[in-house]
Amino acid sequence: CPPSSSPPGHRPPAGRAQKRLTESLVSAWSSSTSTSQPAVFRPKDDEISLLTVNITTGFSPTIMECAAKGIVEDPCASGANRRCGSCGAVAYCSKDHQFIHWKVHKEECARLATQMSRIDMLSQFPFTFSVEPHALNHTKRSMRCLFLESMKVHLKGLWKSGCMCGPDIASVKDLSITTEWNMESSLCPCTEPENPVPAPLASWEDYFQWRSLPLHSPVAVLLHWPLTLYHCLQLSRIQTSRYDGHDTLHIHYLGPEKELLQLAVFAELRALFPGVHLRIELVGPAVPRSRDGEVVNISSYPNCSGESCHCRSSIASENLNCSEVTLKIWKGLYHERYGDIVKDSNPHLILAPNAGVAAYPSWMPTIEMIRGIGVPAIFTDFCEEAAHLASCCISSITGQPLGLPIQVNPFRQPIAENNSALYIPCYSNGFVFGM
Repeated sequence: CPPSSSPPGHRPPAGRAQKRLTESLVSAWSSSTSTSQPAVFRPKDDEISLLTVNITTGFSPTIMECAAKGIVEDPCASGANRRCGSCGAVAYCSKDHQFIHWKVHKEECARLATQMSRIDMLSQFPFTFSVEPHALNHTKRSMRCLFLESMKVHLKGLWKSGCMCGPDIASVKDLSITTEWNMESSLCPCTEPENPVPAPLASWEDYFQWRSLPLHSPVAVLLHWPLTLYHCLQLSRIQTSRYDGHDTLHIHYLGPEKELLQLAVFAELRALFPGVHLRIELVGPAVPRSRDGEVVNISSYPNCSGESCHCRSSIASENLNCSEVTLKIWKGLYHERYGDIVKDSNPHLILAPNAGVAAYPSWMPTIEMIRGIGVPAIFTDFCEEAAHLASCCISSITGQPLGLPIQVNPFRQPIAENNSALYIPCYSNGFVFGM
């Protein structure tokens, strides 16, 4: 795994997810080159053409980092608006820095070009609300705020942590306090589903049709957390029907961050797994010390804004065909807390959303331990390149290829994430892979 100068940990505190993504990608480039001052590398004549193309179209000009940063000692002279003419995924501040970095970039250029070819496919969602993934991916974070404002949910209820304007995890005294969708009942899943869940749900369109939600509803922006967990359980081929009314399905959930301020969205697992008691152990360094050991029982859905809606009645949560979700929160790294956790909860599935395996060396002992446990372990990450780097790290530790190859998550968040390291498309829970 490439080294990281960051403190050890899985998924940093709120507001640093993008920094971690950048570190994950940049550290991989840096680790493959000498830390001493590099000589200026001059490519062969037949390689110069792909280096000297200056692309400024396709995405909005934004604050991008020069790809040579970290392997050159001289500071960047200007903004990184000079892109590779072959893959278009990396940017440079100057032709000299582009030449220097080619020694590294030529090994990844074709791979990044393949990833860039999937931009249109990844940005395809069935929703009708107005979001420009390409613009959001490379403009200020205020674009996300503008989107939430257009939906009239900015800094409200479960949406408070939906952008950088929201509270820091450490400042929230009660992680279970936010249980409001702050939108009318027709736009959110606030009550039991009308029909049993069809097996399996394979897309956002399937889910919205089952839940009778209109495609202009933005709830997928939050529901990607439980729906990704649902999808990973399908991929792991765990027979959830075995746990109907008889036992508890245990899931170890590594590195929670924003989820800690959106715990109520996991109520949707009640509808997705009727009759099953799910116990989810959320463990990670972002958990406030004061919340360590806290238990949250979810027996009802987040409320809509309608005062007379059935969701506000206590009877609404008394459906015996629905499951209960129990969340227990642990502070620390998984391999350090595992002994405490398994006293009450042996995992059937280990899930690490937006893991950033390549960014933090603290993942190494965790992966070694998971290998010994022999339980299905599934990871997600923002972009395909981060997933590729993670797969290299995992295989270097296990000595085996991935058990679950890298693939697009159909339940990825439908708003693109900023990425100052690469132009490649990034979405929360964008790609899935596993041991």
